[in-house]
Amino acid sequence: MLQSKLFYKTSKDISLEEKSVNAQLLIRAGFVDKLMAGVYTFLPLGLRVLEKIKKIIREEMNAIGGQEILMPALTPKENWTTTGRWDSIDVLFKLKGSGGKEYALGSTHEEIVTPLAKKIINSYKDLPLAVYQIQDKFRDEPRAKSGLLRGREFSMKDLYSFHADLADLDQYYEKAKEAYLKIFKRCGIEAIVVEASGGTFSKYSHEFQVLTESGEDIIFYCEKCSYAQNKEIAGYKAGDKCPKCGGKMLEGKAIEVGNIFKLKNKFSEAFDLNFLDKDGKKNLVMMGCYGIGPSRILGTVAEISHDENGIIWPVEIAPFDVHLLALFGKDSKVNEKINKESSRLQESLQKAGFEVLYDDRESVSAGVKFGESDLFGIPTRLVISEKTLAKDSVELKIRAGNEAELVKLNKIEKELGK
Repeated sequence: MLQSKLFYKTSKDISLEEKSVNAQLLIRAGFVDKLMAGVYTFLPLGLRVLEKIKKIIREEMNAIGGQEILMPALTPKENWTTTGRWDSIDVLFKLKGSGGKEYALGSTHEEIVTPLAKKIINSYKDLPLAVYQIQDKFRDEPRAKSGLLRGREFSMKDLYSFHADLADLDQYYEKAKEAYLKIFKRCGIEAIVVEASGGTFSKYSHEFQVLTESGEDIIFYCEKCSYAQNKEIAGYKAGDKCPKCGGKMLEGKAIEVGNIFKLKNKFSEAFDLNFLDKDGKKNLVMMGCYGIGPSRILGTVAEISHDENGIIWPVEIAPFDVHLLALFGKDSKVNEKINKESSRLQESLQKAGFEVLYDDRESVSAGVKFGESDLFGIPTRLVISEKTLAKDSVELKIRAGNEAELVKLNKIEKELGK
């Protein structure tokens, strides 16, 4: 990709209304554009990151037997009144169509997936079953703040599982929990599994929280083992002994990046979702729900992985693998050579499997190019200039590191290790 053709614009200053670090960094770097509070346009750089996060999620959901579908965002009122949630979900966007018919924009999809599954599930032979989607969700948040961490429109992966009994649901639930931890690890964030209220579904649900001082949630977690609880259900305070291992419980702020629930038969009962067992007896299907926010993960990474110069993207979700900078001078013949070698290197790296953003702009200063490169946060920066070419080399710098080094042009692919 040539940076001269890239649809983006970096900014030195942004609105004072943007209090969250993730919004400041993503807007400044030209990854997103704010349309209004809680609603953002993903520009090419931001969309590349978002799609890589979705790709990771798809791979891990497919690995545990999930099948991808795509349900409508526009949903009929009748489905919500069947479960009694038309009036109980306070963030539900409601609208009227022609003839006075009422609809809701999907904030969650239990009301849609359950009657859908009813058309498929008849016998125990149809179970277990797991389907998921990645779709924009809509919630009428009264306080749409914190950038991508609390939006009115946001990307969400929701998986729903269907089981013949609670034991099978429990087994799949644990499998999904492990898949979630893999997703977060691949995205470069360390998530803690936190016990939270199960509401009307079960004693506990589980949240996946990332510790950071900018987090909106409060959790208590053990300094020794992996035990943690959300503040709303915690029966202790910081300094108390861990009920699991006896270690000390700590208090911390955190960002929730995912959650999972055992819905059991709450929605299958509402929609009369049954199956016939081996003896021909009718039973209610047991259900589980597993949510994770791709756009929220993106915002979380920007929130926790940055320095004073910009974002530092983890390798697997970075918009590009390599940012190649050509530093041009006043000599046109030298510039021609710099462009030729840079283009050749870009082509060579791309053939080797690297995704390369090539800053080919001739009228832009080295200072501006370096500044934007830091803002973008691409893991590896390569610089070609008159000085490096004099040594048949390219300057290599890892975004997360401090020192740059010269590497011979004919050894750069080996150095990058792909």
